[in-house]
Amino acid sequence: MCAEKILVTSALPYANGPIHLGHMVEYILTDIYCRFLRLTARDCIFCCADDTHGAPIEINARKLDISPEELIARYYSEHREDFERFHISFDSYYTTNSPENKAFSDLIFTRLKERGDIYKQVIELTFCPECKRFLPDRYVKGKCPKCGAEDQYGDNCEACNSTYNTTDLILPYCAICHSSPVRKESMHYFFSLSRYSILLKDWIIKNKNIQPEIRNYVLNWIESGLKDWDISRDEPYFGFKIAGEDTKYYYVWLDAPIGYMASCEHYCREKGLSFDDYWLNPQGSVRHFIGKDIIYFHFLFWPAMLMGSGFNLPDSIFVHGFLTIKGEKMSKSRGTFITARQYLDRYPASLLRFYYALNLTRSISDLDLDGQDFKEKINGELVGNISNLAYRSMTFLAKHFNSRLTVPASSDIVNTEQDKIRSIYNHYDSCHLRNAVKEILEIGDIGNKYFQDAEPWKNIKTDRVNTWRGLSLVIQMVRDLTVCLKPAIPDLCVEMEAQLGLKDLKWQDIGSSLEGHAIGQPRPLVQRIDAFDLIS
Repeated sequence: MCAEKILVTSALPYANGPIHLGHMVEYILTDIYCRFLRLTARDCIFCCADDTHGAPIEINARKLDISPEELIARYYSEHREDFERFHISFDSYYTTNSPENKAFSDLIFTRLKERGDIYKQVIELTFCPECKRFLPDRYVKGKCPKCGAEDQYGDNCEACNSTYNTTDLILPYCAICHSSPVRKESMHYFFSLSRYSILLKDWIIKNKNIQPEIRNYVLNWIESGLKDWDISRDEPYFGFKIAGEDTKYYYVWLDAPIGYMASCEHYCREKGLSFDDYWLNPQGSVRHFIGKDIIYFHFLFWPAMLMGSGFNLPDSIFVHGFLTIKGEKMSKSRGTFITARQYLDRYPASLLRFYYALNLTRSISDLDLDGQDFKEKINGELVGNISNLAYRSMTFLAKHFNSRLTVPASSDIVNTEQDKIRSIYNHYDSCHLRNAVKEILEIGDIGNKYFQDAEPWKNIKTDRVNTWRGLSLVIQMVRDLTVCLKPAIPDLCVEMEAQLGLKDLKWQDIGSSLEGHAIGQPRPLVQRIDAFDLIS
């Protein structure tokens, strides 16, 4: 039997704006998971892409007097640069406006149509006479028909999470020109999602990788009755035309998740790998990471499309919460909307990666970014614990023992450390990053206490051999901590490897002897910060 082939994806960022710190929660989370898999010798590829289609792209390009292709190219370049600076290790970062995505969209549409899962229906839509266009979901706003919340979009309510049609809105208005729209008929294509209710329910119940709170959400939706899905849009629209149609396009939510497949296919073709290993063979494992705002699409529409077209279903879809700033949603008016570039102009990427890892759990609860807490965690844990242990122990070794290690001392802390490392492995594997980092920091605390209690600055005068052995034990712990932290803060750990005189450490190197090894030049790993002043 061949080894498991793992494809990991993050949700595709929309090519109509900059990457911000809310986006980075997902990409840092997914990157840490992928780096852990690689570190533990798992066969993993990390694929993503810019989500490039839809009315917002077309409308924004028209406002800027450029083509949609120019607009998405601009954001593609910007997104790539931001991700690289945050050390997001995509194997493939592609675009949904690609020949591969068109081919897979047509293939899946055709297969579903041949199964009788796609049908045509004339429907009433929201039409703006002033703009002379049908208004897509995000360009008509009004009161939620379920809870009455004001200024809600035409597809779902952010207040009560209800989904509905644009024509269901109360007192709707055009988000482009603010005039009152009318209703107008149009022929659209529909996917018979309701036919998949039993299959989806069975898949949700049997999939043990789904977070319990998400399982309950989705099962409630299924029990309430699934509505068939409108998968077409009228021109003007930027996207792929439906085969045989001149004015009808695939709805962006049809071809966007197919972008996972297109990005994988593009990478496999370039590297001489097989797309089938991930999407068709039993040994393939597809693992998605998404935010809680797109649960409905990824747990219902997407797996139903895959079921009907004969591709592997995802083994896991890990859902995370939003980023809040001081307990509230990010807001430009409050000065709490922070782009990736604004952050990177002031602070190293590693600090945010560490802070996110220290706070992310398996829950879909929101992650809060508080400036004072950020400062305290960086200074107290990353600087005061990890960096302090590494620098003080290696500096002492360099000064008194010519930078060379000997046989480490025997101590009960070795067993304690190994127990914690086994636990850290399981936490990383289950995406409970907070627990993983918590135990890493506990190992650091143990190492710092051992060093302090050993008092090498005093005992070297009376027992040089045991001082050397105790110091060697601490530095082997520093090596182990470096391996454990590599998924979270890879750039700092590469620097730590250089100081240790080591390279390309893997999980299997944890616990191995460094007897006789010479370390490099010690330097403080990271500096304290005075404040986190991006939040006004």
